[in-house]
Amino acid sequence: MRGSYCYILLSLAFLGSLKEIIQLCCADPTDGFTDVPLTEYNFELQKPYDVPLEERYSFVNGVRRLWVYADDKPHDPNSQTQPRTEVRIRGLDYASGIWQFEGYGFVPNGTSGATVAQIHGAAKGATTIILRIYNGDMRYYSRDLVATNLYDKWFRLNIIHDVDVGSVTVFIDGVQKFRVKDQGPGDLYFKCGVYAAPANISYYMESRWKDIKIYKKY
Repeated sequence: MRGSYCYILLSLAFLGSLKEIIQLCCADPTDGFTDVPLTEYNFELQKPYDVPLEERYSFVNGVRRLWVYADDKPHDPNSQTQPRTEVRIRGLDYASGIWQFEGYGFVPNGTSGATVAQIHGAAKGATTIILRIYNGDMRYYSRDLVATNLYDKWFRLNIIHDVDVGSVTVFIDGVQKFRVKDQGPGDLYFKCGVYAAPANISYYMESRWKDIKIYKKY
């Protein structure tokens, strides 16, 4: 069935870019990758240091809900960073190779100025990539537009980091949306949740995640 559908779309390639049609119907970001087994140990939680975890996080029926307020404390008393409630993928830090994050995200209307996914670590600076939601749109930091109209619906996010080549590619719902040069090698790991931007943030920020997976290409 899938093969017939692909054939029909490919035969209509004159309606648009052949490359885009192939991406839409015949390829998947995880093709050629191996699923890395995860346990709860791999999901390290970071939240404002002065509140109990259950006041900023829940995990019910496979859905991780993370929220934070603009006037919350940072995750560590010695940190000067913005408030966050995030999942940090633990035990799978990397410095080379080709790695991929996959997760289904949901951002409720009203959340703005919040990082919902990132690769932490870089040769220069603290991060390789930050994906923020501003008024329902996803941006690379606060600059390049990655995707639009993401409020109040589940979307599939895939981030592929080819450290050796030095590139990061972002897919939404299986379609490539953005590619950028990385920030150089470092102690790298994936994160998702909500992390307030330095400015232009909503008072309340929330994202939800399910079916989080990590892949590696061997």
